[in-house]
Amino acid sequence: MSSPKVAIFMGSISDKDKMQPCADILKKLEVPYLFTVSSAHRTPERTAKLVGELEADGCEIFICAAGLAAHLAGAVAAKTVKPVLGVPICGSPLGGMDALLATVQMPPGFPVGTLALDKVGARNAAWLAAQILALHDQELAGKLKAARQEFVDSVEKAAAELESEG
Repeated sequence: MSSPKVAIFMGSISDKDKMQPCADILKKLEVPYLFTVSSAHRTPERTAKLVGELEADGCEIFICAAGLAAHLAGAVAAKTVKPVLGVPICGSPLGGMDALLATVQMPPGFPVGTLALDKVGARNAAWLAAQILALHDQELAGKLKAARQEFVDSVEKAAAELESEG
């Protein structure tokens, strides 16, 4: 397997079902990735070590998913100048608002591109990571254009089917 271009970090294994769509999309697009668990609070040394090792190995984008205090994306952003994409995870009675605010409110100079909550955010994190990589990868850009056309075709097909029922 080639070195990962994208790293997907989750703060907890309990986030796996919500983040699996991210890995699935990257796999479909043939983007090499690493999917792992590392916590900003419980394993800060592991998180910092992974960021350094992955960056040295050519990783270009970090996707971080966390709930509650959701400091993982910020902890990663503090250790790299590569793009960091944050996916807030619903994990408390606050409905994910705590994670959303913790992910989006970063100090100047340490940005985190914050996506939507849970599976929608996971999917869009993969698509956005692929778009960033496609800036210098024409083959990947072609795959993205083909995927977009599949979305268009599915909507047009659904519309035609619905309209033919009436």
